[in-house]
Amino acid sequence: MIRKNPNGDLPVIDESAFVDPTAILCGKVVVGPNVFIGPYAVIRADEINASGSMEPIIIGANSNIQDGVVIHSKSGARVEIGENSSIAHRSIVHGPCKVGNRVFIGFNSVLFNCTVGNQCVVRHNSVVEGCDVPDGFHIPSTTNIHADSDLSLIQQVGFSEKDFSEDIAQTNMELVRGYKKLQNEF
Repeated sequence: MIRKNPNGDLPVIDESAFVDPTAILCGKVVVGPNVFIGPYAVIRADEINASGSMEPIIIGANSNIQDGVVIHSKSGARVEIGENSSIAHRSIVHGPCKVGNRVFIGFNSVLFNCTVGNQCVVRHNSVVEGCDVPDGFHIPSTTNIHADSDLSLIQQVGFSEKDFSEDIAQTNMELVRGYKKLQNEF
């Protein structure tokens, strides 16, 4: 479902993207080329800041927002998901937040008020808030990061994590093409 926010902003969705009919996109949302947005995802840009304006929620090219993901922002702050990134099932990305390129965010993870650098992997059921994760970090499952100082315990992403992230991104790009073909059958 594509909806206006109270300011009258409508999502802008590239024609090559696939948005599942059960997903809700509301307001100042920009969806790039070849993006997959799965069933029951909610991407909502509708809150304003103190001056009455808001920044967009941007989903970069070739990224995938999987089933049940919620992306929202506090007081009109910007949320940006980079290119070729995967936000896995039932994760929450709450702005202000920036996720870099070629990033994997695992099932049920929560990102809030943070930056996640390029080629990072945040595994399942993790929380990242109030910090800037540098490029190439691997945050293990069930890890809680609440400050930049917590990052000293985290290692760089290894080849197996990079391969896993690339495989997820490629699989979801194939889904975009498959679902776009199916749309033409109904």
